[in-house]
Amino acid sequence: MNKDILKNINMNCVLYLRVSSEEQVENYSLSNQESTCRKVAESRGLNILEIFREEGASAKTANRPELIKLLEYCRKHKDNIALVMFYRIDRLARQISDYLTIKRKLFELGITLMSATEPTEDTPTGKFVETLLAASAQLDNDVRGARSSQGLYQRFRDGLPIGKAPLGYQNTTVGEKQVVIPNETEFQLVKKAWDLVTTGTKSTREMAEIMNSWGLRAVWGKKRYKLRSQTVCRIFRSIIYTGVLKYDKYPNEEVVGKYTPMITKEQFYRVQDILDGRRTTPMGSKRKVDNP
Repeated sequence: MNKDILKNINMNCVLYLRVSSEEQVENYSLSNQESTCRKVAESRGLNILEIFREEGASAKTANRPELIKLLEYCRKHKDNIALVMFYRIDRLARQISDYLTIKRKLFELGITLMSATEPTEDTPTGKFVETLLAASAQLDNDVRGARSSQGLYQRFRDGLPIGKAPLGYQNTTVGEKQVVIPNETEFQLVKKAWDLVTTGTKSTREMAEIMNSWGLRAVWGKKRYKLRSQTVCRIFRSIIYTGVLKYDKYPNEEVVGKYTPMITKEQFYRVQDILDGRRTTPMGSKRKVDNP
């Protein structure tokens, strides 16, 4: 039996499921996506070989761990896979160029794409509709991005730090408004760290060790990590601790923050001099400075 005939009777598929951290809602949950895809596969007599689940990943980029694994899996098993199925096109990509690139790579392997909830037929009209759906996903993404940028700028103008609160503070909600307040356990410890580095007797590497011994940790997502000298250096370079907001994306603007300052501007600039090696230390002390 030749390869073309084998391809014609190939009824195998793989599933790609994706949810970003902000999309953990019922309609977009991984379980809901899988359930829908399984029903479609069953109705079409398709056998699911593998399922790739992308959790907490944005479709703004094609550089996603599970997507990369899927493409490699398809390359290795191309003769045994008929199609890749996903819940809807924006689960696979939110940039039309990414979608078409992924489609081309799979097409070269003899594998087609299929949306479980949208028309993606391999006909001239179907291909046109498919491209429109991919373009619609990008439009939705671009609109969200514009709204997000406007929201971030308004937050900045309102005197609130953008994103996660800096170490020593925490994000919370008062009424319907998001605010930043001192963290009960971390605020005084970070302030103590500022006071210690102001003496000019500790390097950032030593400060990292000390702050870690106090139980301070960097937070990324839901995980906590020990502080490194580079992280500590960024903390001591951040003017946000003086109660002033200044970001590279708004180079000509500076806003007084609506949160409790941890240190004075005088202390901040004294620390900058120390980090830059420009300030002499008190007599009898030995200054250690390293700039990672």
